Amino acid sequence: MLRQKSTFFNRLCIVFDVFLVIAAFACAYWARNVLFGTLGNIWEYAWILLFVIPIWIILLYKHRLYASIRRLSFFDIITRLITVHGFGGVLVATLIYFLDRDQYSRGLFLAFLGFSWGFLTLERVLLRTCLGFLRRHGYNVRNILIVGSKEKAQRFCHLVESHQDWGLEVLGFIQVVDGPLLDEVEGHRVLGRPGDLVDVCKSKQVDEVVFCIPKDYVEDVEDYLRDLGELGVTVRMVVDFFDVSFYRKELNFFHNEIPILTYHPKAFEMHQLFAKRVLDITGALVGLFIVGMVLPFIAFAIKKESPGPLFFGQKLVGENGRIFKCWKFRSMSVDAEERKKDLMAQNEMKGAIFKIKDDPRITRVGKFLRKTSLDELPQFWNVFRGEMSLVGTRPPTLGEVEEYENWHRRRISIKPGITGMWQVSGRSTIDDFDKIVRLDLHYIDSWSIFLDIKILLKTIKVVFFREGSG
Repeated sequence: MLRQKSTFFNRLCIVFDVFLVIAAFACAYWARNVLFGTLGNIWEYAWILLFVIPIWIILLYKHRLYASIRRLSFFDIITRLITVHGFGGVLVATLIYFLDRDQYSRGLFLAFLGFSWGFLTLERVLLRTCLGFLRRHGYNVRNILIVGSKEKAQRFCHLVESHQDWGLEVLGFIQVVDGPLLDEVEGHRVLGRPGDLVDVCKSKQVDEVVFCIPKDYVEDVEDYLRDLGELGVTVRMVVDFFDVSFYRKELNFFHNEIPILTYHPKAFEMHQLFAKRVLDITGALVGLFIVGMVLPFIAFAIKKESPGPLFFGQKLVGENGRIFKCWKFRSMSVDAEERKKDLMAQNEMKGAIFKIKDDPRITRVGKFLRKTSLDELPQFWNVFRGEMSLVGTRPPTLGEVEEYENWHRRRISIKPGITGMWQVSGRSTIDDFDKIVRLDLHYIDSWSIFLDIKILLKTIKVVFFREGSG
């Protein structure tokens, strides 16, 4: 019955979403006519809805906006809808480019994206607010029984009670561990031991049973799953077998058959990686345009001072040990790599990184290029190819990686970047490699697209005022 109600409610939401998308298009058409002059007949443009509606529904479903939103924050709803319209906008804009590039109004399409996001956001926010209000007042409440009484179970109970708008009511606890039976946990009655679980579900109005038990007890759960299934009670299990702080945990199904608990050592999700890649490609195209503008002047200066190639390609270590050739404008003498071993004793850095302040291998033009960071402009080609990102960790050499301790290697679990936390944190004042690694790991663990934008803006400031370069 609950599944049927959920299916009916989802279908109702889809119908209402379709109505809102059509309404958004009509409003965008009206706004475009009022602000920028008359367009042609609306039917000349409405054909795009034949593509928009199915794409929007698929993306809304993919981002779980047709699942229960009771546990989604307003920020989650807003950002997911931004992602939906970002992905959908790119797909539909591509269709417009191939089908009606010269005639279709770009202003109309952009206005539609704005109205569609606004309408769907308002719908989801109002829906969550209204349902939360009803649940806080006792309507549409799910009664849950928690199996377990220790820290994990208490933490789950506290989380449920701190979010009354989820509509979950804790009926009580089932004590798993040995010892005297407790009277209550977190203000709720202890209703018995695992052997009493079926009887408790028969005597109480239990909608769901949540197992919050130590991993040593998991093997005993199968019999209870079968018994509770016969009663028609939903069962959930808190799968937190190995609590490792820096991992992000994700539970999904391999080929829709085998449940797998995945521990990710980085905070990136698929839709976030897509947004990061879009930012990278956009930035790379802008950067390559700048390279084209300054190339004749830099090439003349480099060639005039010293013989040799214009570009310097160095094999560096990328994501998860992938080797790629990183390109820069040549700022050193041609035999710089051969001379490096003679200068190792002068290394001013602590750890697996090499740097000296007055490197004799650097040419006069090279000093200017490095001071202004112009030598790194060709790396936009690496970004465009997907070997690097605009923002990431500093790409190491093969020799540096060989000297890494195990915990250092997590910094190469993502794509290296042209800029990063180290570059905007006073790079010339940091002489300890471990500190650089900690900055990189902090970036990995706290990553968001907004953090990338923040670092890019700081990088512009650092380069413009020549802070920390050298």
